[in-house]
Amino acid sequence: MRTRVKICGITRIEDALEAIEAGADALGFVFYKPSPRYVTPEKAGEIIGQLPPFVSTVALFVNEPSDDIYRILEMSHCDLIQFHGDESAEFCQSFNRPWIKALRVKDAESLSLQMLEFKQARALLLDSYRPGVPGGTGETFNWELIPEDPPRPIILAGGLTPENISSAVHRLQPYGVDVSGGVEAQKGIKDPAKIHAFIRGANP
Repeated sequence: MRTRVKICGITRIEDALEAIEAGADALGFVFYKPSPRYVTPEKAGEIIGQLPPFVSTVALFVNEPSDDIYRILEMSHCDLIQFHGDESAEFCQSFNRPWIKALRVKDAESLSLQMLEFKQARALLLDSYRPGVPGGTGETFNWELIPEDPPRPIILAGGLTPENISSAVHRLQPYGVDVSGGVEAQKGIKDPAKIHAFIRGANP
């Protein structure tokens, strides 16, 4: 089965269109102000309004209050929510919209428990664990910790690059992969050559 690819941390229309041309299935918009890839809801909405059809747009939140989430979704017109903080399953489910939950992989036991807790998610995004950092570390984690039969489709994230994506997909066969820093020229600005190389590597 083809591996779906999400290019996250989109801040510019040219990067969004480049990713789509290269074959990206989804684009991620970071609504977490401490992130160097933060984009305002207004800017995200402006970019999304210029996109062609059949590309999913994903709103990334980290412990955002529900009122702000509703407001940002209305302004940005994102299709899907990605929760990247300490949100409960009940909170994630409360927006009546498809969602995915990012889990920071620390050890096998805690990962298994979290997977069961968030089994209502459309997919589970597995990212690297670093204390106090919600994501975007640019580091891989121990892939051996991923169970062979997860309860939901797996989106692999954390330290993926054009150089390691082929081996990651071949070894783990995830439903999808998610990259941000691995295809950047600088934080928040994508590198077209890296985007194309990454997507070719995900589906050789």
